[in-house]
Amino acid sequence: MTLRLVVATANPDKAREIEAVLRDSGLDVDLVARPDEVPEVEETGATLEENARLKAEALRDATGLAALADDTGLEVDALDGAPGVYSARFAGPDATYADNCDHLLSALAATPEPRTARFATSIVVALADGRELVARGEVDGSITTTPRGDGGFGYDPVFAPTGSTLTFAEMTPEAKHAISHRGRALRAAAAALWDSVPSARREEP
Repeated sequence: MTLRLVVATANPDKAREIEAVLRDSGLDVDLVARPDEVPEVEETGATLEENARLKAEALRDATGLAALADDTGLEVDALDGAPGVYSARFAGPDATYADNCDHLLSALAATPEPRTARFATSIVVALADGRELVARGEVDGSITTTPRGDGGFGYDPVFAPTGSTLTFAEMTPEAKHAISHRGRALRAAAAALWDSVPSARREEP
C-alpha cells in the first residue's frame, strides 16, 4: 500500500533531496507537497528536533496525512555552535544563500584553519495514527575560506566534509547524498518507516 507522505518543506532544493533519497529506500511512498492553504509553521523550537516536530505535527493535523518535516543546522565550533537553529536566517530574516555564506565567512575571518564544523539534520515523521518517528544525521567537516562550487544550496559552497577536498557544492548530487547529514537522516527515517509501516514496503516485481 502506497504511503502518502506530506513534505513540510517549501524549499524545492530540500524537497528534491528528500525525494531522491526516499526513492531508493525500498518504500512505496507518494510524496505530497504542502498544500498552499496550510501556512508555514513558525520555528520557535530551541533544537532542530523541536522545530521538525512542530512542523510535522501541524501538517499532519491540517491534512490528516502522515507528514515529514526536517530542520537542519550548521554548527561551527569557533562560533560556539552557531548558527545552529538560526542557520537559514543567520544574515537576517530575508537572507539569501549567498548572504548567509558571506556572513559566516566574515564572522570567521580571523579564525585560522581548520575551522571545524558539522551539519546536522533532525527529521520527524508524524504518522496519521499518532505515532512519531525521529531520525538524525550528522556530518563533520570544515568551513573553507572562500565559496567553491555551483551545486547544492545553503552553506554547501563553504562546507567541506571530513576526508574530502571538495565542498558539498563541488560534488555531484549522488556523491553528496551518500554522505550528507540529510541523506543520513533520511535513510534512518526510511529504516524507521520500514519497521513501523510494513504495508508501505514496495513489492518486488
